[in-house]
Amino acid sequence: MCLVCDRIEMIRQGKNPYFVRETKTGYIVIGDHQHFKGYTLFLCKEHKIELHELDETYKMLFLKEMSLVAEAVQKAFNADKMNYELLGNGDTHLHWHLFPRKEGDLGEYGNVGKGPVWWYPREKMYDKSNCPNDKELYSMKEKLELELEKVL
Repeated sequence: MCLVCDRIEMIRQGKNPYFVRETKTGYIVIGDHQHFKGYTLFLCKEHKIELHELDETYKMLFLKEMSLVAEAVQKAFNADKMNYELLGNGDTHLHWHLFPRKEGDLGEYGNVGKGPVWWYPREKMYDKSNCPNDKELYSMKEKLELELEKVL
């Protein structure tokens, strides 16, 4: 089974605490790990592996919605720069990783905050200490929802 499909099914059952909002083409969720505060994912409703597999109209709407979600993330979490990632090498279901970046967020692993997120060590990025507690998660979802209201 697909991990992204599993997460979507949790949303549909009301069991995904990271879920923020549904759009016409996807689901917006806060990331499980928050080294990059405000890290958000946009999960495509359709189980497709490549963008070109989507119907043209749906694809253009999916890309537009992703862009609007990224705008809301940037504003909600005061990012200096946004990073967008759609890889699919591990979880092949189309999903965007939206990383709000701030100066110095890579610490000793980047040159004054410059550089891609993968320069930060995986074991540190995915450490349990980067998982938001219930209060933090609620606050993040609330901030993002306020900005999503403005752009969607």
